[in-house]
Amino acid sequence: MISGSTAVYGIFGYPVKHTFSPGMQNTAFQAVGIDACYLPFPVSPENLSNAVRSMRVLGIQGLNITVPHKELIIPHLDELSEEARLIGAVNTIEVREGKLVGHNTDGRGFLRSLRDDARFSPKGKRFLFIGSGGAARAVGFSLALAGAAWIRFIDIDWKKAGALADDIRSRTGANALSIDDDALTETAREADALINATPLGLKRTDPLPLSPRHLRKGHLVCDLVYNPPETSFLKTARLAGAKRLPGLGMLLFQGVIAFEIWTGRKAPVEKMRSALKRQIRGIR
Repeated sequence: MISGSTAVYGIFGYPVKHTFSPGMQNTAFQAVGIDACYLPFPVSPENLSNAVRSMRVLGIQGLNITVPHKELIIPHLDELSEEARLIGAVNTIEVREGKLVGHNTDGRGFLRSLRDDARFSPKGKRFLFIGSGGAARAVGFSLALAGAAWIRFIDIDWKKAGALADDIRSRTGANALSIDDDALTETAREADALINATPLGLKRTDPLPLSPRHLRKGHLVCDLVYNPPETSFLKTARLAGAKRLPGLGMLLFQGVIAFEIWTGRKAPVEKMRSALKRQIRGIR
C-alpha cells in the first residue's frame, strides 16, 4: 500500500517503457518489507537538468539511469564512485547526506554473475569482446580491475575499439588491445571467455556476432543481450560444448547492487531473478 511515508525510487531514461527494473525492484522492496516504490520516469535529454533538480525537490531516494543519460547525467551530480569515474558513465544514483553520488553497477553486476552464475573467476583469465560500446566499456574496466590477464576488443568500428582499449590500458595498466580480423582466429583460440557486447541477438534474424568456427569446448561464452534468454549465439555455443552465461545475470546483479547501495540491506536475489524471468516470458 502506498502511504504518506512511502519512499520513492525510480529510473530516468528515454524511452523507458521497455524497462524491467520496476518489476524487479518493487518485488525486492516487498520481499524485505521496505515501504518504498520504484517508478519509471521518461526524461528527454533536454529535460534532464530539470529532472535531476526535481529529484531533490520531490525527495526521490535513489535512481537508476539508462540510455541516453548515462554520460549526460555526470555534470549534474555531486560525487562519483571510483568505478563511475573510470568508466565515465553512471547507472545508479545514491542520495548520501543530501548529495547525489553516481555509481556504475553494470560492470560489477557482470562480475557477480560471473562468480555466482558461472562459477568463473576473472583473475588471470583472457577475454575477447565483440563490440566496444557502453556495455563493453563498463564490463571491460571491471574485468581489468579484477585482474584479467588480457582483454581484446574487435569491432566493425576499429577506431572505437582502439580508443576503448587505449583508455582501459592507460587508466588501469591492464593488458588491453584492439584486434583486427586477421588476429581473430588466434585470439579466440587463446581466450578463456568470449563476450558479445553488441545488440546482435535481440532479433531472431540477426547474424551471429562471431562465427561458430571460433567457438570451442573450453570457452565461457557470454552474451550481454538478455532478451531472448538464450540468444542464437548462446545456442551455437551450447552446440559447440562451451559453457554459457546469459545476459540476464548482469541485468539482475546490477539491480541487486543498486538495491544494496540504496537500502544498506541484503537484496533478495532469487526473488528479483524470478521477477525478471516472469517479465521476459510475458513479452515473448
